[in-house]
Amino acid sequence: MRLASKSFSDDEKARVAKAVAEAESKTSAEILPVVATASGRYDRPEDVVGLWLGAILAAAAWLAFRGADAAATDWGFSAAGLELPAIIVALVVGFILGAVIASRVGWLRALFTSRTQMRDEVHARARELFFDSRVHHTAGQTGLLVYVSLFERAAAVIADKAVTEKLGQGALDELCAALTASLASGDVTSALCSAVGETGDRLAPVLPREEGDVNELPDALVLID
Repeated sequence: MRLASKSFSDDEKARVAKAVAEAESKTSAEILPVVATASGRYDRPEDVVGLWLGAILAAAAWLAFRGADAAATDWGFSAAGLELPAIIVALVVGFILGAVIASRVGWLRALFTSRTQMRDEVHARARELFFDSRVHHTAGQTGLLVYVSLFERAAAVIADKAVTEKLGQGALDELCAALTASLASGDVTSALCSAVGETGDRLAPVLPREEGDVNELPDALVLID
């Protein structure tokens, strides 16, 4: 799986930081860009792949014993007593192996996870970070979180009270939709810079930067694995 911490060069981090600084030079809002590796644990794909692989290995063990019985020699040896334990072992080993594979292979996790669940997990994680990362604690309630989750290829834009009142939820939804669409290109850095820049442009007329404005949040890209 693509780790957020390994996905950006120093130059790309600097580009995002510059975009934040430029956007905040126009508005009193505090913009925090965050990129996460994934937003949810998604256990179901591990169970599904584990069960399928376990069933396949158990079936292979059963077939192997059928062949062994058919090829029994005149010595009278029979492996029938080992058949059930072997099938159980194959089932358990297959389940564990399948679960490990599904936890490490991103496309398998995506295959067995609905887009609705991914979208819900992204928004839930974004809201959690909004409160945990001090975005909700700015003096003028002007914090705004621009969140991207790499595994889900989805985004969320969450703003504090003053930003939502001045800009409107509809505008925030438009910014999020534009960012999500831009992520399809695969260039997360450019998508983030564009979203941050557009956010600053929209906020400038309704929430302009005030004299003596204090920068309460760092102008930096936050990466979460």
